[in-house]
Amino acid sequence: MPMPFGLPPDVRLMNLVSSVVAAGVALGLLLGALLWLTRSPWFAIRSIELQGEITRNSVNTIRANAMPALQGNFFSVDLQQARRAFEAVPWVRHAVVRRVWPGRLAVTLEEHRAAALWQAEERGDRLVNQQGEVFEANVGDVEDEALPIFSGPEGSAALMLAAYRRLQPLFAGMKVEIDSLSLSSRGSWRVDLDSGAVIELGRGQPEELGARVERFARTLPQVGARFVQQPLEYADLRHTDGYAVRLRGVSTQAAPATTTAAAARPSPATTTRKP
Repeated sequence: MPMPFGLPPDVRLMNLVSSVVAAGVALGLLLGALLWLTRSPWFAIRSIELQGEITRNSVNTIRANAMPALQGNFFSVDLQQARRAFEAVPWVRHAVVRRVWPGRLAVTLEEHRAAALWQAEERGDRLVNQQGEVFEANVGDVEDEALPIFSGPEGSAALMLAAYRRLQPLFAGMKVEIDSLSLSSRGSWRVDLDSGAVIELGRGQPEELGARVERFARTLPQVGARFVQQPLEYADLRHTDGYAVRLRGVSTQAAPATTTAAAARPSPATTTRKP
């Protein structure tokens, strides 16, 4: 039986070197081809297709704002960078960018839907969207919309939107609307109504505030009936066992100061009520 014949060591080394060189050449050709693809004008992005919500901006405006930030061709364009470029366009909340062969980008847009105005002294007026996010856009775009005004600490917009959604239906049942909702740095809430009335709600989460307003709305007609349905001017709901109200148009006269007890009696314009 013949013995297997092995290649000499120098031949085996030559074959190994040849294989390594061939692999290196192939890799170099591949890298060169990839480099050519990333720079070739043949694969330039020739069109951008916009889909989704486009109501606050025109197609031309979106393209004019985003295109300068797009770099590279069909193969080399950074899709995450492209997404950020489209999301930097006013009113665009979210963008999804994908390649479509041979030279097109398809962009699906989601726009902000304004829920409130956001007032902050240090940064000027901004807007709050339906997700409770503060964003910057031209406030004049919503001047025809009856949006409430929120003012509170940075980062509290989502909580304030939740409180507004809890409270607004309750005040609507009283035939009034919330003009503005404020949250102090100490966590105290205040509501200004379109009737001109001011409601101090105190501290608490939206459900707690809602419970106070529900009790208030249930018993206020009984208080108002005593004063011929005079409109509400002010209410303080911060008390645990009742509330204080001031009614507009009811005359106020100081009680005679003949005795300490007489001077301590409240004026006719203010009354308290236990719910």
